Amino acid sequence: MKRTLIALAMTLSVAAPALADEALAKSKNCMACHAVDKKLVGPSYKDVAKKYAGQKDAVDKLAAKIIKGGSGVWGPVPMPANTQVNEADAKKLATWVLATK
Repeated sequence: MKRTLIALAMTLSVAAPALADEALAKSKNCMACHAVDKKLVGPSYKDVAKKYAGQKDAVDKLAAKIIKGGSGVWGPVPMPANTQVNEADAKKLATWVLATK
């Protein structure tokens, strides 16, 4: 029983931040164009995570793209600027996206 409770606690501690960051992505309207595991208007978060894997400046680079927008990296459709996202939330979102691989 004790092992079961420990395993449950560990699972919840890992799942809670992931759900919280997905909730942040939904609240900032990111999920209108992106999904975790499939391309919509923009690339899937898993594809983004793979593309930026191992890059030391990936969180900062993606956070800047979240706020300022970008074009040309994933095809002809530009990502609009998301001025409603502050720097701290952009870094949270970028960290979460990079963890979706």
